[in-house]
Amino acid sequence: MKHTILLSLLLLAMVLSGCADSVSFSEAETMRKVGFLHGLWHGVITAFAFIVSLFSDKTAIYAIYNTGGWYDFGFVLGSGVLFGGGSSVKN
Repeated sequence: MKHTILLSLLLLAMVLSGCADSVSFSEAETMRKVGFLHGLWHGVITAFAFIVSLFSDKTAIYAIYNTGGWYDFGFVLGSGVLFGGGSSVKN
């Protein structure tokens, strides 16, 4: 049972991090800037993208072609959703 769960989580991590990409600074200058929703999504997949980025130079966890504050806000909010925010449940 534990092996099935671990394998499922690994597969999910690979699928989710497949949405992350890496671009050069020169490419980023010409790309359409991404905003809040992209930041939110990138925040949600940040842990998975980080693991993949350790093994691949083509994966990044943060888009350099963003709109600034709103992208950052979405990224932090998405990361908080993934990691449980600042709350904890005690029984």
